[in-house]
Amino acid sequence: MKPEHLPLLNSVSAPAVHPDGSRAVVSVTRPDFVADSAVGQLWNVPLDPEQLPRRISRGFRDTAPAFSPDGLVLAFLRTDARSSKAQLCVVEAAGGEPQVITDRLLGVEDFSWSPDSHRIVFCSREPDPGRYGSSGEVAPEAEEPRFIDSFQYRLNGVGYTRDKPRRLFVVDVPELGAEPPVRPPGSHMKHSGEGQRASVPAVRLLTSFAADLSGGTISADGSWVYFIADEPANDPDLSTRIYRVPVTGGEPLAVEPPDSPARKVLAVRQSRDGNWLFYVAQDLGASGRDFVARNSVLYCLPVGGGTPVPLSDPDIMDVSAPGSRIELRGPDRALVLNNAQGTVELLELGATGGHALLVHGDKVVSGAAWAGGSLVAAFSDPSTTGDLAVLDDGQLRLLTDFSAGLRTQADLVVPVELTFDAPDGYPVHGWLVRPPGKGPHPVLLNIHGGPFAQFTVGLFDEAQIYAAAGYAVLMCNPRGSAGYGRDHGLAIKGRFGTDDRQDILAFLDGALAKFPALDAGRLGIMGGSYGGYLTAWTIAHDHRFAAAIVERGFLDPVSFEGTADIGWYFGHEYLGESAAGVAAQSPLHHVDRVRTPTLVVHSEDDLRCPLEQGQRYYTALKRRGVETGLLVFPGEDHELSRSGTPNHRRQRFEHVLDWWARFLPTAANPAGEVQG
Repeated sequence: MKPEHLPLLNSVSAPAVHPDGSRAVVSVTRPDFVADSAVGQLWNVPLDPEQLPRRISRGFRDTAPAFSPDGLVLAFLRTDARSSKAQLCVVEAAGGEPQVITDRLLGVEDFSWSPDSHRIVFCSREPDPGRYGSSGEVAPEAEEPRFIDSFQYRLNGVGYTRDKPRRLFVVDVPELGAEPPVRPPGSHMKHSGEGQRASVPAVRLLTSFAADLSGGTISADGSWVYFIADEPANDPDLSTRIYRVPVTGGEPLAVEPPDSPARKVLAVRQSRDGNWLFYVAQDLGASGRDFVARNSVLYCLPVGGGTPVPLSDPDIMDVSAPGSRIELRGPDRALVLNNAQGTVELLELGATGGHALLVHGDKVVSGAAWAGGSLVAAFSDPSTTGDLAVLDDGQLRLLTDFSAGLRTQADLVVPVELTFDAPDGYPVHGWLVRPPGKGPHPVLLNIHGGPFAQFTVGLFDEAQIYAAAGYAVLMCNPRGSAGYGRDHGLAIKGRFGTDDRQDILAFLDGALAKFPALDAGRLGIMGGSYGGYLTAWTIAHDHRFAAAIVERGFLDPVSFEGTADIGWYFGHEYLGESAAGVAAQSPLHHVDRVRTPTLVVHSEDDLRCPLEQGQRYYTALKRRGVETGLLVFPGEDHELSRSGTPNHRRQRFEHVLDWWARFLPTAANPAGEVQG
């Protein structure tokens, strides 16, 4: 795979299954260099093997499809080419022209149907008066100053949050067969007093609760909306709680008593029979901030009140896979995703007991849905970035092949799964992506972020691009990673750069010993976020690497505390509060030991690991005479490598390959050949 193949990376959304179980609809999106954006449409996927999938929408970017419970209407989010803000659309499930039913200044983020199919509850950020273009007379630089008195006031990818809280709204779904309103010329530019276009239905604010709200879902009887909120009054902790509010609006009611344990609730949904409330949450300890290596747990609470019961084991299961949400199957069962040793499984858990492992093995399930007796899952694996399958008699039957073009044009390499022991005997699990040919191949040791995250068996564009350029890529999940139990994740609390560094180097040494085609004399190391941290830390203590790339790194815990969106708690919980202890784990504090040529990569709008982290590390290397460079991407945040603009993603790969060509040239990536 090469950087120019990025548009072949089709990502597939969680499926929407029609209530009759005959078909599913998914959103298929991909990077596009011409638009310099992610583009994509909705696809209809019949479960009948005699029928083929087909594209059914024509929007610039259509996402998040969901059928109404009666099966008559399909709702989805549409983003046009002129705005990054998605709006809610509805269309007849049998086909037709979509109708936009919201005109939110800052867009719609997620939504949920009512059981009667007549209304939709959705989340949208509501700007304070005069901010974010809510008043055409006030330019951004002329807005009033922000007075801040809380720890939590910014979020990577969002910016300031307190002056644009995420709130819940309800909109009635219009009669799709009705005649459209006739408007005088120019009226499409007029807005109502609430900022809505005159041609869209009125929306109703459910509650003015002074907090960010999320996860709005309507109860089984249609009378309540359950949601999750973080309260500004609880600013020093990370906990969020479940509330409910009448669907007609009013004062929210807490679902659990105030003395309930501090938890961060990630998703909530009532069972189909209305008797149970399922929710996914992480326990946060007595402080409300003890988030380190906290596996997410599926809880079940009787709707009439009682004690929540954990349905998943918090020590060995983690039901918070990226993009996951609670789906329902039958009257009292929930579907969740579980991080498990480099895979993501699909689990079914019952409110009154019992569980089933529905999808497992070398797959990364990204979403699932059940309706009409059909269970459909979206997944990736070593040969696809996203496809859809139906569960037939306990086995997955493939319904799509959205990565066919990628496999045809990009010569993908299947990773080799490996496990090697660290010096203390601890097993380190990971993969080798080996380029074609006899070698010897230079080796890139790639380190994931988090640290409580994991490399998976899913197709990884980075590894494929580096392998195509002639590099053997090693990826592992050292202690501190997710997916291997709580003890595995806790191992580096207060001990950054110890067992984790030992594990990645043991994995490297094990692979070098096992595979003669790997060139032990030509090694590179790279990583992003926490992976940037561990890269910087490793090159301060081990000088075997010809070059390094430190990307969006957590590099100076001291300045990180006051500049990062998570800075006020992340370092304290992971590294401790002793100044000497923090310094002992700080890459910047040990930068004088670095001799390895190092490229520092960062993004200007990164609030998770702010730009100053990379700038200060680069400057420290430069002052000490280490060969270095600083690559800064304007307009991008912490997610550049995963969801940045397509042209920046391509340019990033070109610069990375150019750096490796300087210090680890290959026949496919020769020295002196500037990329791009």
